[in-house]
Amino acid sequence: RCQRWVENCRRADLEDKTPDQLNKHYRLCAKHFETSMICRSSPYRTVLRDNAVPTIFDLTSHLNNPHSRHRKRIKELSEDEIRTLKQQKIDEAFEREQATQELNESNEQNTVSEEGGEEQEEEAVPLTLEERENKDYLKSLFEILILMGKQNIPLDGHSVDELPEGIFTSDNFQALLEYRINAGDEVLRKRFEMTAVNLEYCSKTQQKQMLEICESCVREETLREVRDSHFFSIVTDEVVDIAGEEHLPVLVRFVDDSHNLREEFIGFLPYEADPEILAVKFHTTITEKWGLNMEYCRGQAYIVSSGFASKMKVVATRLLEKYPQAVYTLCSSCALNVWLAKSVPVVGVSIALGTIEEVCCLFNQSPQLLVELDNTISVLFQNNEEKGNELKEICRSQWTSRHDTFEVLVDLMQALVLCLDAVSSDSSVRWNNFIAGRAFVLSSALTDFDFIVTIVILKNVLSFTRAFGKNLQGQTSDVFFAASSLTAVLHSLNEVMENIEVYHEFWFEEATNLATKLDVQIKLPGKFRRAQQGNLDSDVTSENYYKEILSVPTVEHIIQELKDIFSEQHLKALKCLSLVPSVMGQLKFNTSEEHHADMYKNDLPNPDTLSAELHCWRIKWKHRGKDIELPATIYEALHLPDIKFFPNVYALLKVLCILPVMKVENEKYEIGRKRLKAYLKNTLTEQRSSNLALLNINFDIKHDLDLMVDTYIKLYP
Repeated sequence: RCQRWVENCRRADLEDKTPDQLNKHYRLCAKHFETSMICRSSPYRTVLRDNAVPTIFDLTSHLNNPHSRHRKRIKELSEDEIRTLKQQKIDEAFEREQATQELNESNEQNTVSEEGGEEQEEEAVPLTLEERENKDYLKSLFEILILMGKQNIPLDGHSVDELPEGIFTSDNFQALLEYRINAGDEVLRKRFEMTAVNLEYCSKTQQKQMLEICESCVREETLREVRDSHFFSIVTDEVVDIAGEEHLPVLVRFVDDSHNLREEFIGFLPYEADPEILAVKFHTTITEKWGLNMEYCRGQAYIVSSGFASKMKVVATRLLEKYPQAVYTLCSSCALNVWLAKSVPVVGVSIALGTIEEVCCLFNQSPQLLVELDNTISVLFQNNEEKGNELKEICRSQWTSRHDTFEVLVDLMQALVLCLDAVSSDSSVRWNNFIAGRAFVLSSALTDFDFIVTIVILKNVLSFTRAFGKNLQGQTSDVFFAASSLTAVLHSLNEVMENIEVYHEFWFEEATNLATKLDVQIKLPGKFRRAQQGNLDSDVTSENYYKEILSVPTVEHIIQELKDIFSEQHLKALKCLSLVPSVMGQLKFNTSEEHHADMYKNDLPNPDTLSAELHCWRIKWKHRGKDIELPATIYEALHLPDIKFFPNVYALLKVLCILPVMKVENEKYEIGRKRLKAYLKNTLTEQRSSNLALLNINFDIKHDLDLMVDTYIKLYP
């Protein structure tokens, strides 16, 4: 930014200076900045926005004045002079603001309606000693809260149950406040020196109010960048438990000023059991509370836990009704097959998925268990060491989120059951009671015939979408060509549905063979048999039962879900990926993006010139130099030095980039989701706070303490 300032000022003599020297010894007058670049959130400071660049210069007036031919040099300032200059600036700001406020007040008195509909701006008068001390006191409290959020320190300390009757102990907030007083904070000491030691310095209500302001101010920093970029997409993660209440984590995708696709966490939304109420609250929070204009939303995606899919689909549908361009898509961080399995509305599938997660979690918690599993795999696959080593490697990863999760599970079933049986029946003291107990429960769950049939059927049905889903998480060209292969995938699944009797017979035979290998009895589920007691006419076989209750609804649901998630609009958007030069090259530069780009016509700066511009874009890459490689991703295309010469292409690439189905190319811009997972993993459920979570996850975002204090004083005078 220093370099841009120097260039705009036309100061060649400063080009060799370091940013540190420029920042310390040189100053630039505020009149060289647009008013929009100056943030006056506080009447006592004039602050430049982070992206402020000087643009207002009169570079010709000196030519008419013979005495000012030579540019004046700015002398280097000493530390004392810098301090004096700062004080002068503050005093001048006071006077300017006072004059402005008085003028505004006199103007407003003439325009305010009789009911007092418009709020008059307060007259900026010098603060009294009491008001200044109160502001300093509040600033200290906000600093403590921000520290607690960043370091993930819960507000509460010891619970009442831990303490003997009559003993008072500080919570974490008060303990830090006392520590700060003892460290020499005079403002806090004066405030509390006459307060009894067994009283709360700051009530829970006040802490909550201040935390909400901290959360709002930190979120606003991200939302300001989102608004500046215009277009964005909304993504929600799996429902999480925050201090006993279910919440939806909400993330936003946008392209920032540096042309980087970013995915940032912006807060939690209380979850509602009624999908219609949830849809209304979701929309209200995003538009009214967070101030985002959904007219600029170009994508929405929901990563869901089992059982929540149908409700989030209602939310997506309601948003699409209001904002047709908010395309409902898959999220790049979730494998298609895992997403499809979680959305299947069959209770047995939800139970099976929960069991798989618990098994993976148990083995990841204990390195000793993984070693035991490795030994079991080595024995079972001694005739196929390559396969055995591959499975061992998979077990050390998050294999439950893979495209081929169910294939892996079927291959691992025998090893998992034998390992868990060995652990639960071990009479030595190698395993603690918790691990042995969990091993027994999970072994029983895995050897239930209902579980075996479920995973075998899921494995076979989802084999038709595995390659398609893998391509969606691949390179840009893979995603483009995957869009063309959807028709073939649906054709295959429809063919399965038409011949479900034959296919189910093969799947059920595979399940019975696996059950026989594990010495599991082939039978109807106990709950079904109990329900049929006394019904003498019931002669339902296991094969027919699982066909009707599992195979048919699973195949039907997956066909419908693929049609819904890959709507005509979504496929049109993916077809526009032929704008990426490497895809263009694979198509021999014979592309027709104009037909698919119609849906984004209103998002383009010059839609009338789109056709001509696309022609120039194709010619540019078709006749490139031999040593020039074709950009392979949207990320690379957006960072081309001459991309701004193609304004429509640039706008289209930015909109395509934020679609949730597109992966974030640079991992460092996907930290919002990673930090969210880390926070949830490292924080006990009862100690989680939606306010502190935002501060912790966005710990590197700048915060303005003066703005927080001023906001607090206005809201709670």
